[in-house]
Amino acid sequence: MTDVLRDFRAPADLARRYRAAGVWRDTGPIADLDRWRREQPGATAIVQYRDGAAGETLTYADYALRVERFAAARHSLGVRAGDVVAVWLPNVWQVSALLLACARLGAVTAPILPTIGPRELSKMLARTGATVCVTVGANAGVLAAAAPGVRHRVLLGGAAGGDISFEEYFERTAWERRHPMGLGAADEDPDRAAIVLFTSGTSGEPKGVVHSFNTIYAGISAIAAAERVGPGDTMFIPHALTFIGGILYGITMPLLAGAASVVLDRWDGETGLRLLRESHVTVMFAAPVFFQDLLRAVRRDPAPLPPLRLAVTGATTVPPRLVREVPEVLGVALRTLWGMTEVAAQTWTRATDPADRGTASDGSPGPGLEVGLRTLDGEGAARLFVRGAGVALATLGRDGGRLRVLAEHDDGWYDTGDLARPDGHGGIRILGRVADRIGGSLLIPVNDVESELLEHPSIDDVAVVGYLDETGYERPCAVVVAHEPVPSLAGLREFLTGRGMTEWYQPDRLEVRDRLPRNSAGKVLKAQLRESLR
Repeated sequence: MTDVLRDFRAPADLARRYRAAGVWRDTGPIADLDRWRREQPGATAIVQYRDGAAGETLTYADYALRVERFAAARHSLGVRAGDVVAVWLPNVWQVSALLLACARLGAVTAPILPTIGPRELSKMLARTGATVCVTVGANAGVLAAAAPGVRHRVLLGGAAGGDISFEEYFERTAWERRHPMGLGAADEDPDRAAIVLFTSGTSGEPKGVVHSFNTIYAGISAIAAAERVGPGDTMFIPHALTFIGGILYGITMPLLAGAASVVLDRWDGETGLRLLRESHVTVMFAAPVFFQDLLRAVRRDPAPLPPLRLAVTGATTVPPRLVREVPEVLGVALRTLWGMTEVAAQTWTRATDPADRGTASDGSPGPGLEVGLRTLDGEGAARLFVRGAGVALATLGRDGGRLRVLAEHDDGWYDTGDLARPDGHGGIRILGRVADRIGGSLLIPVNDVESELLEHPSIDDVAVVGYLDETGYERPCAVVVAHEPVPSLAGLREFLTGRGMTEWYQPDRLEVRDRLPRNSAGKVLKAQLRESLR
């Protein structure tokens, strides 16, 4: 797979078209970092919160130094352009510097969510062919067992045996003096493969999503320009930095704008509220559940908040009540957006829209995205297709390994797997998922979960379908046909955990039926099951 990605870049005609349109550029994030290192070296770049309290603060000069040091450290380990480096870390500032260090070398970063279990980890690392994996010391045993082919295991927070200590090797060794590269002289190619993120597709098979820094740029530049995000802003996203949202709003948009980014290791509403007050956050991107936690915290502690000027949320279903309550409690309209791992460019509601627009809309696209709605026969909704400068370059089957260049199919239109309708104002309203895709920002590989559940000795038949919980989030439910002893939900989850399955892939609801409804072709009628769960 590394050979496939080593020289993989955007098709030349696509690059010419998007440059001519002004939505792609000739430089990447290293040029942005160098700009702010020169123009505002003492300005805050990153504020790290650990265990509920502010810790390290990096200026742009500090940030640039860490990127050069980490890039040179990787160079000393043999990492070159096109090699894949996996980053399996919690929310720490090092994630940002490591991603940029890969960009500095022309290497590919494979960010892996900290909640991913050993079963999925093994497949992801094998599929990417990562030569280096950076994780925390507590993961040393899991990493060694899951990925024996990784050449270098770099551990943050302690290492032993043949593993490399991140603190000693990356942070305390002045590699930039041994391998001087010169940050300002970076020869960037923003059209080449730069990031591989894993998600699940319409079929349920988790796949790699290949982005360049120009597809990422097309996603962040339109919002940054329209919302005037700049050096005076402090941005916060509570999501994982190894998730597409964290990469967009926690790493690359703050860097593009010269803003500060606040990184929080573990979320709860009270900590989030204290962070907003102490760090004077002006821009916040977060899923609805985070804003709901924040509203509860504010009601318990109604002391004045520094004014947020931009609050943005997105999910399959954004509760209308939340859109109405945020202005009342936080004093700012809650904007809504739509995006996904495969599509860095978003639709979003604008400052000129009514404050309650988000109750009925997920916004309209920026210049990096086209939206197409294809009517489904016999359905009251349309299937959402997109194309444009902010769509990923390719997808990579996790198990099959096939690289699929998106521009080469259907004239560049990408099937999102979502259902939508026009909102009446030039935008869209997301109505749900097509077929059996389950999840909000992160999608669950349904086929994988069903296959594992069928290994349970008491289960004869199974279907995993989505249901909406009380907050409007789509959750997984296992509908099973079973014989004695009929398993409990806790027993099923324990079984899946024992098989190494990621915790948030697992069903959090169980329904036992005598049989599953099927059509004449033998396929389970999942729409009928979903309806019965309401």
